[in-house]
Amino acid sequence: MRVKAVITYDGSAFFGFQRQKSTKETVTSAIEDALKSLKIDSTITGSGRTDRGVHATGQVIHFDLPSYWRDLEKLKLNLNRKLDAIAIKHIAKVDDHFHARFSAKKRLYRYLFKTEAPSIFEKKYISTYEPFDPALLQKALNCFIGEHDFKYFHKTGSDTHTTVRCIYQARYRKINHYHFIYFEANGFLRSQVRMMIESAMQCAKGQMQLSELQEQIEGIKRYTHRLAPPEGLYLARILY
Repeated sequence: MRVKAVITYDGSAFFGFQRQKSTKETVTSAIEDALKSLKIDSTITGSGRTDRGVHATGQVIHFDLPSYWRDLEKLKLNLNRKLDAIAIKHIAKVDDHFHARFSAKKRLYRYLFKTEAPSIFEKKYISTYEPFDPALLQKALNCFIGEHDFKYFHKTGSDTHTTVRCIYQARYRKINHYHFIYFEANGFLRSQVRMMIESAMQCAKGQMQLSELQEQIEGIKRYTHRLAPPEGLYLARILY
């Protein structure tokens, strides 16, 4: 029986989502170990991987259960008791053809930052940037909307056959002392969101011209490959 689970996790506790040979401190390894402790020998597949330090409030995974596991609420309860810095929010039976990654239609990321030093309780969950021009930031974000070849906006190692992606939304919002950037797309390349945020913020701070950003998006010339700090980034929602 295949199940779909929506999970949330504190990325500061892990070296990323993806399973790694060099460490067991990944989200995938933690969940698979919890499953094994319940006599469930199954690998998990996520909707996408997140970098070290990046969080999730709506990551989606799928895995297969033995036929005798019918009480999914009990499974959720048992897993949450065994997991640390990860929580299963929802779990449900799905069609055997469901795939957490390939069945996804849209992915939404949220980035949270301040222009003042975060408190000691915020440091792992909020990024910091110097003062910037909000209007310029939105203009920079608008440049990403649409279908583009993002060959200059990802780290090597992306598991994909194409670097073309379609950005549906890219917007900025401020609430009190907190600043938010939202990206919604059909998919993202490895570290693409962090690279887009950093380049947009460079424009907003006058360190990069909008014309230069546009040239990088069009694949004419690379002006920056820097990444936004991971602490403020959240994989917020996956739409199917």
